[in-house]
Amino acid sequence: MKLTGKQFIDWDKKAVTLLGMSGVGKTRLACLLRKQNWFHYSCDYRIGTRYMDEVILDNIKLSAMEVPILRELLLSDSIHIVNNITVDNLKPLSTYLGKLGNPELGGIGMREFKNRQNLHRDAEIAAMNDVPRFISKAHDVYGYDHFINDASGSLCELEDDDVLSTLSKHSLIIYIQATAEDEKLLIQRAEADPKPLYYREEFLDEKLAEYMEYKSLEYAAQLIPDDFVRWVFPRLFYERIPRYEEIAGEYGYTISTTDIQSIQSDHDFLDVIVKTLDNET
Repeated sequence: MKLTGKQFIDWDKKAVTLLGMSGVGKTRLACLLRKQNWFHYSCDYRIGTRYMDEVILDNIKLSAMEVPILRELLLSDSIHIVNNITVDNLKPLSTYLGKLGNPELGGIGMREFKNRQNLHRDAEIAAMNDVPRFISKAHDVYGYDHFINDASGSLCELEDDDVLSTLSKHSLIIYIQATAEDEKLLIQRAEADPKPLYYREEFLDEKLAEYMEYKSLEYAAQLIPDDFVRWVFPRLFYERIPRYEEIAGEYGYTISTTDIQSIQSDHDFLDVIVKTLDNET
């Protein structure tokens, strides 16, 4: 969707998709707008509560069944386990996605890891295809004026033109580009606290081969999970940047992390978007 600043302001039921790496401020911004009559659609929340809820729970139950007292209680229906996923707490989803490597160190074997990656990709595509329906629900059911789509950081990895076309048709796509300084901070944060990630299979195979040669490893099961994530994250980060830029160039617009740092209200957000549209139109 391409608009002028005036067209955006005159759009009575605005819908915006935020694109960018995890950590650039998409969720912070969406949560801010949620308090000012914007419906906050979190892709990761939708994935975890709608499309992967069952496999996440099954994985938790599988671990619980290894504990005798929990096994007895579960088999007798004396207890039940539920996910408590929220927009601010996606731990059950990230824990299920997991990290590749030595099982004794909390890692997941290659076959199961790729299976979970594929499930996540399918779920993310489904969640993004739900956006038009939720735009309508936001207005008709919940009474919100506007809609903000807090997309996953891996959206650029899906390589699905239909998803991008759908998002562009129904929303204004805004890519939040990290400044050089913020890039360094995001990488430092990932190295300090390595989290599960989604990788395109081609990228994973290529970087895994490089890492195993670098570490003189024979099998993926020999990987130290956190060490591999720390090593691969900067490579993933810089692999994604041109993908984000290409999407923004074809379907939307680009703002920077500096632009959103000063946003404290709906008015501030609209002002940033209008200036961006007018500068790029």
